[in-house]
Amino acid sequence: MGKTRLEAFSDGVIAIIITIMVLELRAPHEATWSALKPLWPVILSYVLSFVYLGIYWNNHHYLIHAATRVTPSVLWANLHLLFWLSLFPFGTAWVGQNDFAPIPVATYGALLFMAGAAYYILVRALISAHGQPEALREAIGRDVKGKASTVLFAAAIPIALVAPSISMLIYAGVVVIWVVPDRRMERVIRADHPPT
Repeated sequence: MGKTRLEAFSDGVIAIIITIMVLELRAPHEATWSALKPLWPVILSYVLSFVYLGIYWNNHHYLIHAATRVTPSVLWANLHLLFWLSLFPFGTAWVGQNDFAPIPVATYGALLFMAGAAYYILVRALISAHGQPEALREAIGRDVKGKASTVLFAAAIPIALVAPSISMLIYAGVVVIWVVPDRRMERVIRADHPPT
């Protein structure tokens, strides 16, 4: 099965998720800088979620591009990932509108954890699909960043119940880990599709 539909559908869903998130941002009724002050938790949670979605979109693009084919299990694993990403607007709004309260911050961490786990499942489904280039498995390697992110999310969930600001810092720290570009997939794509 080809991968074009999977890529197009995933891109569309992620674009809709971002659109839903931005629609949750409400402009203040006053035209002053001080009117923005109460909105900082909403804006901060939006920025964090936007960057996370950007990271998933970017890595998903390289992952699917490096693969040569998709199977039904890959399609289902991709839908599983999109399901958890589709809950980001809910988690983002709940965290922002409640000034980083413990339960919303823990829930946000659970969403991040589940999205990370779903991405891991997608990666494994792609690698195990018959006919994939060996370079794809090599590019994934031990996936230290993916495993470290999952551990950090799992640790941040209970921490959020007593110190939500620490958990938010952990979530932001994971963003910093992933914002640094990962060249493994890029090398696989270049090797598979040399410039003409």
